[in-house]
Amino acid sequence: MPADPLHRAGNPQRSTTSPPSPGSGASAVEVRRSARRRRTVSAYREGDRTVVLIPARMSEAEEKRWVDVMLDKLAAQESKRVLGDAELAERAELLSEQYFEGRARPSSVRWVTNQNTRWGSCTPSEGSIRLSHRLQGMPEYVVDYVLVHELAHLLVPGHGPRFWRLLEAYPRTERARGYLEGVVAADRLPHLPAAREE
Repeated sequence: MPADPLHRAGNPQRSTTSPPSPGSGASAVEVRRSARRRRTVSAYREGDRTVVLIPARMSEAEEKRWVDVMLDKLAAQESKRVLGDAELAERAELLSEQYFEGRARPSSVRWVTNQNTRWGSCTPSEGSIRLSHRLQGMPEYVVDYVLVHELAHLLVPGHGPRFWRLLEAYPRTERARGYLEGVVAADRLPHLPAAREE
């Protein structure tokens, strides 16, 4: 019987693949365990999946924790690439299809530098969406949340119960809101003066 390449003698490995959760917008995650790997964990994108490499001895709880950490790390690295206005509009179109069956159709989506007290704004009568430049460099799921929030305003202008029900479709709403609240709180902290060199 031919040897299973994932279970070669002297190098036991196990690979598991988790499909993305419905409506999450995430790719499938494949976890590859290796007996040769002692402490390090790494991850990379491979086509439409994310591959996470971990030591074989890790428990399932450790695996889950490290998968979350590595997904966040990859998202942070990818978000450093700033989307232009055209890419932002494409992203909005994709998110509208994914969460609102394409019903939210903005006439324009762009970055602006004059929004310092809010993350995004929408003028439903014009169909225009503007995102604060302060979002640039934040994790993709945070930018996506703000886009989804503003897209929802094209369907429901106010912040009533119907609006918040629409946002329930985006699975990382609470996490993104927590991230943004943390940024606002950090901005309010007193800034310590820089230490002087003697």
